[in-house]
Amino acid sequence: MHSSTSTLAVILALASLSANVSQGKPRPCSEEFSGMAAQKNLSTNCKKLSALEAEFAWNHRNNGADRKEIELEVFVGTKNVTEMGWLAWGVNPERRRMVGTRAIIGIMMPNGTQAIKTYNITADTRRGCALRPSDVDVEFRNMAVEYNNSTGYFSIFSRVILPAMYYNISSLNHVWQVGQYVDGLEPKMHGMTLQNFDSKETVNLTSAYGRGKGVGHYRRRLRKVHGILNIIGWGTLLPIGVIIARYFRKYPFKSSWWFFLHVSCQTAGFVLGTTGFAIGLWLGHYSRFYSFHTHRTLAICIFAFTTLQLLAFRLKPTPDDEYRKHWNVYHHFLGYALIALISVNIFHGIDILKPHKFRWRSTFIGILVALAAVTLALEIYTWITFLAAKKRAKNDKKSRPASSSSSR
Repeated sequence: MHSSTSTLAVILALASLSANVSQGKPRPCSEEFSGMAAQKNLSTNCKKLSALEAEFAWNHRNNGADRKEIELEVFVGTKNVTEMGWLAWGVNPERRRMVGTRAIIGIMMPNGTQAIKTYNITADTRRGCALRPSDVDVEFRNMAVEYNNSTGYFSIFSRVILPAMYYNISSLNHVWQVGQYVDGLEPKMHGMTLQNFDSKETVNLTSAYGRGKGVGHYRRRLRKVHGILNIIGWGTLLPIGVIIARYFRKYPFKSSWWFFLHVSCQTAGFVLGTTGFAIGLWLGHYSRFYSFHTHRTLAICIFAFTTLQLLAFRLKPTPDDEYRKHWNVYHHFLGYALIALISVNIFHGIDILKPHKFRWRSTFIGILVALAAVTLALEIYTWITFLAAKKRAKNDKKSRPASSSSSR
């Protein structure tokens, strides 16, 4: 009961921590980008976008007495494009998604020159067809693309004329994207991380910081909780349980508490990991436009085999059973294989999430290094103790015949 209460407290604390660090408030632009926007008279309305480390500045006004047109000046920049790649921004009159977006794409050529063109993002683009420059039914004027060597920003600018019949300035669907490869004026497929899929929102451009509705801050918090629970449960507590069973059961340290500690670590890790696994399944179910098959398959395997390992506490053969030796080999091999599989899948999940606020990869590497250091120290001590005991036994064996002969 106490263990379950403690586990629940950990889950609630993690959820609360994640909620506090991600409140979804609009974030003002960095000083570097604000300075670049000020040079284009766009410093009043500026914010950091929610994905791909992009920043967005704009001005707007309605044209004509009947207000049939909306005029925008937009300036988008990111440091994610370096020697070669592309940056896109566009609007969608129907919904918050890539397909149907009328976009401008700034391209950084391999030779260092830049180009900017208009593109129609269609369902064929999503299927992998080549994306080539084309006319769009939105008017983009004064398009410009620039790479700023001093700040490292790759940016695009344009005046945009939107028909008020199809676009609402207080609820505008806009999309941005970053890619790393180009072939002439053809941008190649962008990355497949969550950052790439989250780069869209419905924004209110009448407010100074452009409050918007994106993927959902609740879902983003759940992603973080999913990752934290899996790192602590699968990636930390389960290996600690293995270390306890390996070094504190009989040799080099014999503790009467080893089984209780081993089971406690494995159970707590299983509960936390299973909770994270369930959250991941829910997130995957509601991700309609993308799926991470490798990450999902590995997670299912980890859950299934960890459940099998946990059942071993009840279903293992008795010590005098003839199959106990074979069962021990299977149990140990599967446990070590699971630790390797868990580490691979956690790194894969971090690559998918690409969190920019936390150094998750460094943190998990630190956990693995600490566990490996403890294991190495205990293993060295085990071998030193074993060899010393073997040497003593050998010396004792030699001394016995000598002592027996002298007694005669």
